[in-house]
Amino acid sequence: MSNVLVFVESLEGHVRSASLPAITFAKQVAEQGGGGIQLLLVGKDVQAAAAEASKLGVAGVVTVEDPALEHYLAESYAPIVARVAKDKGADVVAASATNLGKDLLPRVAALLEAGMASDVIAVAGPKTFKRPMQAGNIIATVEVQTKVVVASVRQTGFPPAEAGGSAAPIERAAAGAVDTLGAQFVSVNAVKSDRPELTEAKVVVSGGRGMKEAANFKVLEQLADLLGGAMGASRAATDAGLVPSDLQVGQTGKVVAPDLYIAVAISGAIQHLAGMKGSKTIVAINKDPEAPIFQVADYGLVATWEKAIPELVEEVKKLQAARR
Repeated sequence: MSNVLVFVESLEGHVRSASLPAITFAKQVAEQGGGGIQLLLVGKDVQAAAAEASKLGVAGVVTVEDPALEHYLAESYAPIVARVAKDKGADVVAASATNLGKDLLPRVAALLEAGMASDVIAVAGPKTFKRPMQAGNIIATVEVQTKVVVASVRQTGFPPAEAGGSAAPIERAAAGAVDTLGAQFVSVNAVKSDRPELTEAKVVVSGGRGMKEAANFKVLEQLADLLGGAMGASRAATDAGLVPSDLQVGQTGKVVAPDLYIAVAISGAIQHLAGMKGSKTIVAINKDPEAPIFQVADYGLVATWEKAIPELVEEVKKLQAARR
């Protein structure tokens, strides 16, 4: 048997779409081992999100609520996940490899004395998975031999789970005494944006160090807004202070796989390619015809961004006006 417990993130009463690929992963593991799937939501008020999660084709949903759990802290969340995993007899504990998932799961694995597979992109068996190494140049097949397995799931490796069928039962589990082990939530400095979340956007427009200065990213923002997309950037651009670090796409940044990825003035270092080469359609604009980005691009334009982007913006505007 391969019973799977999936930690599901929620926001403002909804399941975060970032967690949906982890549920698809769980279904594949359960098919391999013949087990069931339970979803776990933790927080202050997660009942609305739990009702949404119950329609995702799983055996059940567990919620753990407490005012002390309003803000995520790995110190308080990890023991809860480990306890529920034991109570439910989970053979596999999973979550998406978001910033939260990457922080939480290693602690859960330690509490369960479980082996862990990170950034899983495919299921080869109940305890055997495929994961990228060396910036995606090597795909390793790993087998976890402990009784319980913990796995973080790369969002781009699995399609998002979809609602269907009748709602599964929702069970409330007690939070118990919430211990933060001395850690304290202080504040969140969030950047408010009308654009979609970078890792969840269907269109991403990214700029590199070739944009030269922060003010020049305004033209990329205009293009992203016209396309209803998110803004991204290379590490070189974020390290140079041209844009905030939370826009970084790459091996040490965020991994994205939108329907359309437009790379502007990005040379295409291997670390950046590792974070976006799973995109369905890649468009590269660079003045250097030898730039590595062209090797993965579906469409490439050798031109300066100063000339190409304003022209592209105008053409998009014309197309949108014609459709009205």
